[in-house]
Amino acid sequence: MSATTTVTTSKPNIGVYTNPEHKLWIDDAGPTQQEVAEGKGLAEGEVMLKIRSTGICGSDVHFWHAGAIGPMVVRDTHILGHESAGEIIAVHPSVENLKPGDRVAIEPNLICNACEPCLTGRYNGCLKVQFLSTPPYPGLLRRYVKHPAIWCHKIGNMSYEMGAMLEPLSVALAGMERANVNLGDPVLVCGAGPIGLMSLLCCAAAGAEPLVVTDIDEGRLKFAKEVVPRARTYKVERGKTSEQCGNEIIELAKTKISVAIECTGVESSVANAIHSSKFGGKVFVIGVGKDQMNIPFMKLSTEEIDLQFQFRYANTWPRAIRLIEGGVIDVSKLVTHRFDLEDAIKAFETAADPKTGAIKVQIQSE
Repeated sequence: MSATTTVTTSKPNIGVYTNPEHKLWIDDAGPTQQEVAEGKGLAEGEVMLKIRSTGICGSDVHFWHAGAIGPMVVRDTHILGHESAGEIIAVHPSVENLKPGDRVAIEPNLICNACEPCLTGRYNGCLKVQFLSTPPYPGLLRRYVKHPAIWCHKIGNMSYEMGAMLEPLSVALAGMERANVNLGDPVLVCGAGPIGLMSLLCCAAAGAEPLVVTDIDEGRLKFAKEVVPRARTYKVERGKTSEQCGNEIIELAKTKISVAIECTGVESSVANAIHSSKFGGKVFVIGVGKDQMNIPFMKLSTEEIDLQFQFRYANTWPRAIRLIEGGVIDVSKLVTHRFDLEDAIKAFETAADPKTGAIKVQIQSE
């Protein structure tokens, strides 16, 4: 069935691809320009979107460079991108809550709605999830895409740039909820990359105090201080033991840590977090790391430190939208570089190069 589009479709649909040989290129992508122009090929419950902004995630760079994240392996040509916002340009007649012209942020998953995680509201654990940009499911770094309306969240007058930031913010919010950060909790955030900075902003808004952030890069720590001025920064020096780092973090905070939000997935950083934690504290790992990891097990055991993990998110978009619309959290400083879709290769090179100082690189299409 078809619907009428409301924007010009003079430009062909293109996407950003990688493959098992670690190449990166731009090429034609589906849906076709004719399908977009005529609003054809929409299934029940689907909408057609023009993607306006997409952030480059660390996982996108990892799929390009390494070809895999754990069991998720690039085995064929593959379209990247899952942090997107755009404009509805056509809807299937069955869609009643959206119309052409609506501005939306795209939650990039399709779930089965039948397994236990889905039925209990934890659909991030769906046994048959199709998470866009995770192989073999093509991502959103295209000019046009089709997507289920149920996973398109209205953003009103919010900019598309901020709409695309809702996805990484959702990662931080999911972690905050399960880590149970409370007013006055001494909190450590490990890693001052995009997710670490999002988590830092969330912890600050939640009233964590003291609030410590770590990184190996002085420039990122300076940026973190600009984003959250009251944060205390700790540079992790190579050659120091995790016990040394943990003790120095405690000294900086002037207390042991109640909750550590670990956003790097690096073995030594997880160990630093454990050694800075109080008896009965919690180390909550959001970061993605290697398959096998050595950790100070007896430190966890004898001090009853909980070690928890986060996988994506569920039911976070409405909350993230409210936080940005209400001015509770300002993530605008985190977007440091912007590129047109046609310049996506340069955008990825910028995101992948630590020397650029990039935090969040966005690819935009008018």
